[in-house]
Amino acid sequence: MGIEYSPEISELLGRVRRRPNAGWPWRPAEAVPAGLPVKQSWGWLFAPDGRVLTLVNPRDGVVSLPGGSLEPEDAGDPGRALAREAAEEAQALIAGPVYLGYLYDRVGSANGGHECARVRMAAALLGAGPSAPDPASGRHYRRLLVAPGLAVELLGWGLPGLRQARAAVAAAAARWGCRCGRTRRSRSCRPQAAGCAEPRRAPAVPRPFPGRPPPGRSGGLIGRQAPFPMVRSPTDGISAAQVRGGSARVAPRWGGIP
Repeated sequence: MGIEYSPEISELLGRVRRRPNAGWPWRPAEAVPAGLPVKQSWGWLFAPDGRVLTLVNPRDGVVSLPGGSLEPEDAGDPGRALAREAAEEAQALIAGPVYLGYLYDRVGSANGGHECARVRMAAALLGAGPSAPDPASGRHYRRLLVAPGLAVELLGWGLPGLRQARAAVAAAAARWGCRCGRTRRSRSCRPQAAGCAEPRRAPAVPRPFPGRPPPGRSGGLIGRQAPFPMVRSPTDGISAAQVRGGSARVAPRWGGIP
């Protein structure tokens, strides 16, 4: 039996369009070289059941991960930029950002034609508020939780994207106990998934993500109301110096989740 989706998700996925692959080389676990500016920070945001948050622009169907350009208020901190962008684009609260690596943009489309780095991170998804337009762009994204492997296919990133997803999954499993060892589209990524490659351990949070899909489904829309309580705790940030030095490892903060 194949993957089953609700009518609403099927209708949304039917409009999905992929951006052309830019072909930026993926540098996993490598520190950003000195002198190469970090211009963007994007994140694999994991719910406790192992699914990741993706955003769909209803206007053109383009799928993306939460994230964007570093702004002056981020003070060169990719973790802070990711937290801000996740809040603006998806009304999401994250914690414990972990540096995964970077994409080398030799063309510098995000840096006025000069080479730059686009950082990739993994983080814990703690909560989401009512859906609202991004105050910076005016885009009103649809928020879709999917298994990591399906996210790769929706994003259209191919083998480099699969490698990136595997790095994110490994970080999530090690730090938050997400049972997301499978990155195949044909399997759901659930804590009790049969044959999961990750060892069994105590759950990272006292109860599972309320929006987890029923058996046979790997996607779910985040509704207008928060699927779990918002947590008013500071988000751990990662400085540019830590990224360049390769020491970007921050423990998550789960305080406040009932």
